[in-house]
Amino acid sequence: MTASPAAADGVPGLPSLSGRLLLLEASFARLRLSMCAMPAMGLLFGLLLNWQGGQGTGLFWWGAAYVPVLLGVWWAHRHYRRSRGVEPPQALLPRWHRRVCGLALVHGIGMSLSVAVCLGHAGYEFLLLLYITLAGILAANAAQMSATLPAYRMLLAGATCGLVMLPWAFPAYWPFVLPMTLVMTLVIDRSAVTANGFFVRQVLLEERSRDLAERYREASAAAQAALDEKNRFLSTAAHDLRQPVHAMALLAEAIVLESRGHPRIPPLVEQWQLSMRSLSHLFNALLDLSRIESGTLDQRPAAVRLASLFDDLHHQFAHDAAARGLALRLRPPSLQAQVLADPALLRQAVANLVHNALRYTPAGGVLVAVRRRGSHWRIEVWDTGEGVAPQEQEAIYRAFYRPQGTGRVQHDGHGLGLAVVARCVALMGARQGMASRPGQGSCFWIELQALPPAMLGTPGAPESGAEAPPSVTSPLRGRCLVLDDDPYVLRGWSALLRGWGMDVRTARTPAQAHDFLDAGFVPQAILCDQRLSSGDSGYEVLQALLARCPAARGAMVSGEFDAPALQEAEEEGYLVLRKPVDPTELHAVLAQWTASENLY
Repeated sequence: MTASPAAADGVPGLPSLSGRLLLLEASFARLRLSMCAMPAMGLLFGLLLNWQGGQGTGLFWWGAAYVPVLLGVWWAHRHYRRSRGVEPPQALLPRWHRRVCGLALVHGIGMSLSVAVCLGHAGYEFLLLLYITLAGILAANAAQMSATLPAYRMLLAGATCGLVMLPWAFPAYWPFVLPMTLVMTLVIDRSAVTANGFFVRQVLLEERSRDLAERYREASAAAQAALDEKNRFLSTAAHDLRQPVHAMALLAEAIVLESRGHPRIPPLVEQWQLSMRSLSHLFNALLDLSRIESGTLDQRPAAVRLASLFDDLHHQFAHDAAARGLALRLRPPSLQAQVLADPALLRQAVANLVHNALRYTPAGGVLVAVRRRGSHWRIEVWDTGEGVAPQEQEAIYRAFYRPQGTGRVQHDGHGLGLAVVARCVALMGARQGMASRPGQGSCFWIELQALPPAMLGTPGAPESGAEAPPSVTSPLRGRCLVLDDDPYVLRGWSALLRGWGMDVRTARTPAQAHDFLDAGFVPQAILCDQRLSSGDSGYEVLQALLARCPAARGAMVSGEFDAPALQEAEEEGYLVLRKPVDPTELHAVLAQWTASENLY
């Protein structure tokens, strides 16, 4: 039997070549088992015939004749197993289908010969028992050997040769026995067809299950590869994406310094700065989501003082809320309120909730409060915005999803803020939820485990009540060296730092930076980008520059998050500023580093 193109192509209803070979193996195994029973059958029926006074010698020889046949079948099976490992199904199936069908025909004829050797030596009862036994063997093979229906029918064809001998076996009853035997043979054949359909369906189900599993594995692998590729792209492109935003943020702050006395310019620059902060927030959300999905964002639980978290929220969003014409009210808990959480993940989650509330609130304000609920603290963010319809309250936590009907709200969201919140909360093992009434506002909350009393006093977040950072309009004195390979970024650095009153040198390569030192410039602060077009490591360049200026302080500046060099720098105690740099944070750092120059 050759494999049809339809079967090879996997047409529904037909097993593949591999599936048909599996069915042939099942038939071959059942055929071997049936043939192995024949020597024992010859021995037992021969002994019975001798006991009844007949001649059982013929049955003994008949059973013994099966022994060499079985040896040949055993050798053929070993040969088949060797071929199975090296030959493809399209070459193996036709050849072994012919061989199995041939063996089945030989076995069927052999079964008929058991009747022939008894004629003239056995009585009516013995022959009736023999015929019944042969019918039982055929029925058993119909249930199990019919996995390959042509092979079983070859067995049946050989066995029905015994029908020819019915007139000699039952000379007085054969007109009645022959029709009954034919009906029984037909019933057995129909049973074989039914069993064959069952075997074929099972193989088809198994093949389709394997096919579905393989497609699922392929789809999962493709999805994971796409996710990894997207994460690699975002991680690699983070620096380049942030460069222009960083440059514009620096220039915007410099314009504010230069526009004093021009009342129309500051409001325009404020809107510019608001747009820059929103764009920066979008980059942060994209990168945070990418890091969470790729599993590179590790959770480091620690004690976090909630009052300190609220201080951060005030510094981060007070200006943003005022620029949008919204009231931002913060109701922090007592100084002793602490939770056990990852400080970075908690800050990111709460900041995203506040930022999201500001974006979707056209008028009114946002309230951030804390409640004690048993052994937990619940941080709640209330707004007077558009609200969320009940049918959308689960979907809003999906990435890039934005509620319907928000077109009336002037916002800059891309549907990432709440997706990051959901993942941060899941990583921390905390709980989250929301309540909303369309047209009246929403309340989003995060519930975290309160810090056990034994751990109080060991916060992982900075202590609250620290001095407020100096105003970015306060003049500075001192000398600063900035190294970055982007000329637009360097212009922004130069404009901002000179606007603050500092003596600035900007370099695009490590060689230019060393030339400034060779010329006698002694900086008190050195700011160095991590990724330089020269191929040098910014961290190594910063170390070399600080080695030449022992009294100077230095910081890495980068738009990347997970670069090994940046992680090493932070572990070694170096300050790492993320692009776009917050002018308030930068001003505070430089004021501290140049404190001796600013005492006037």
